Amino acid sequence: MNRVKSGKIWAIFVAFCLTGFTAYVLLDAFVIPRSYQVVYADTSVADVQNNTSGTETTASSGTTELIAATAEEGSAGTSESTVDDSADTSVDSAADTSAETTDESGVAASSDEVVITENSYSDGNVTITITQYREYDTDIYVADIVVSDISYLQTAFAESTYGKNVTETTSEIAAEVDAILAINGDFYGTRNYGYVIRNGVLYRSDAASSDQEDLVIYEDGTFDIIQEGDITAEELLENGAVQVLSFGPGLIENGEISVSQTEEVGKAMTSNPRTAIGMIDPLHYVMVVSDGRTSESEGLSLYELATFMQDELGTTIAYNLDGGGSSTMVFNNTVINNPTTSGKTIKERSVSDIVYIW
Repeated sequence: MNRVKSGKIWAIFVAFCLTGFTAYVLLDAFVIPRSYQVVYADTSVADVQNNTSGTETTASSGTTELIAATAEEGSAGTSESTVDDSADTSVDSAADTSAETTDESGVAASSDEVVITENSYSDGNVTITITQYREYDTDIYVADIVVSDISYLQTAFAESTYGKNVTETTSEIAAEVDAILAINGDFYGTRNYGYVIRNGVLYRSDAASSDQEDLVIYEDGTFDIIQEGDITAEELLENGAVQVLSFGPGLIENGEISVSQTEEVGKAMTSNPRTAIGMIDPLHYVMVVSDGRTSESEGLSLYELATFMQDELGTTIAYNLDGGGSSTMVFNNTVINNPTTSGKTIKERSVSDIVYIW
């Protein structure tokens, strides 16, 4: 009798431990925030402005060595790096010496005067025009962007922290970094692999897979789509990469559509809300967000998105970012599309990162 009773107690204890362990694993994977501390040595990217943290990272030439240590915390903290916080945050631009122009009243006005309307923004370095399209029974929002320098195209982490399960809405992150325009990024925090280079800093160099397609944004303003099996993250940094986004797939390469009519992201539905970024020419970009999953907007397939960006926008390179409920565009502190996960409510999903213009 005692043995039977003892066995039952032991079985209950084991079941309790297994339940507790399973709960912890699930919480750790999807709920508990963790910041990652990244220690890196020399990089070959020089004078890359990190507007997200309010500092400018000046890096010397050399080979990058990445040593990542995970710091477990109950709440998200700020990641530590060797970035010099006292660095000068000024940005030199040819626009600083731009000539004065004359307005309709005959009064001289500087060409870097800020002009904001409901659907446009311009100053001496950034010009943005927002246009809404109706294609494939879907509302599509396009931001046409021209910048004087690649430093005006930045990325930012939720809570200014590189980590796991650290999230905020796109509009919240945009407000924290004073973004003029922002879209959701690649939601790097949901994966343990895939290159992460942001604002000239290498955060993750573990390849997701040999055929994983990444978007690379270089310091000269050009875009490229690479496969992680063909080049290391360290080599990309040495080659002048300032941003590497790993979601995908690539939509357009060398002016030609590079996705098939049946290609999809994982097990996603054919028609979805979508987010994409593309290049028309160096320093001339488009950010695209479509609605979806509602009676008003069906959503787009990857092929439809690529076709739209090729035919309507003339992009030479285009890349798919995180979509579905994450798809959000913010302009002048206002969400201009209708983000939804289920189609029943219009609400932003919290994400781990954004791409923005400041």
